[in-house]
Amino acid sequence: MHELSIVLNIVEMVEKEAQKAGAQAISVVELDIGKLSTIEPAAFDFAWKHGIRDSVLEQSELKINYISGKGRCNECQHQFEIEALYDPCPECGSYFSTITEGEELRIKSIRIEEKLTT
Repeated sequence: MHELSIVLNIVEMVEKEAQKAGAQAISVVELDIGKLSTIEPAAFDFAWKHGIRDSVLEQSELKINYISGKGRCNECQHQFEIEALYDPCPECGSYFSTITEGEELRIKSIRIEEKLTT
């Protein structure tokens, strides 16, 4: 289950940003996850619940934007939506295409809840 290591990396990145901003907690974290990425949503949800414990994300709301898969046929250059990694081009039937969207995994935004007072 690589989802846990992904969650732990997200926690580490967000904690660094929270520290830079002097934040005690993050109220919202928004992620972009491509539907063609290797992330299994149920496994990610499970890993998220456990991976954010005792972190600035523990009480945060998680928002996930799922990005649809898109590709361009290497044979006819037709651009089309892809449901699975090896979908053929609907125009010419070629299986040789370049994925242009849908493999993303990025932190889109974080919302700071509170700042530390010194």
